Amino acid sequence: MKSVWLTTAYLAPIEYYTKLLAYDRVFIEQHDHYMKETYRNRCRICGPDGVINLTVPVVKPETPKAEIKDIRISDHGNWRHLHWNAIESAYNATPYFEFYRDYFQPFYEKSYAYLLDFNDELCRLVCNLIDMQPYICHTEEYIKSFSEGEYDFRDIIHPKKDFRIVDTEFRPNPYYQVFHEKLGFIPNLSIVDMLFNCGPESLILLRS
Repeated sequence: MKSVWLTTAYLAPIEYYTKLLAYDRVFIEQHDHYMKETYRNRCRICGPDGVINLTVPVVKPETPKAEIKDIRISDHGNWRHLHWNAIESAYNATPYFEFYRDYFQPFYEKSYAYLLDFNDELCRLVCNLIDMQPYICHTEEYIKSFSEGEYDFRDIIHPKKDFRIVDTEFRPNPYYQVFHEKLGFIPNLSIVDMLFNCGPESLILLRS
């Protein structure tokens, strides 16, 4: 039995979802320290002019070592409206956006207190839509050493790290993207890029 440790992630990249499929047990870390500029509160989508980074604002932690389970979402800057507008503008011409939009839009109308809860519910939704049934649980403590069959990707899946170097087991296969003719294929975007462009074929693509 193989187990993997991952951080929480906002509409995580495709690389992240391949781990949910590849491992028997998935542990989502809730005792790590919050760090800026990670997938914990950031996702990457693609619009007609290229990659767009969407960042969920969080309330500044009272201590520099605040655990991710305690990180609260901020209402600063009307971000929910801005994120949904960006997603809608980027994907309204894709084959499956109209089919899935009503599942996602409520997440940008409801107020969530904690980042971990927001990310968890989005992840569960995506897994249901793709017809994935990973075994996922939260960590009970922060561990630094791992046994045989246990794998730590908490600091590997990162927007500033090249997956081609740090995660050689992940080899993204090109799939249809609505802006492909203009931009070429852009790998490892948020899982919603694959879902809105490819719909039910997403599971097959993740497995490949």
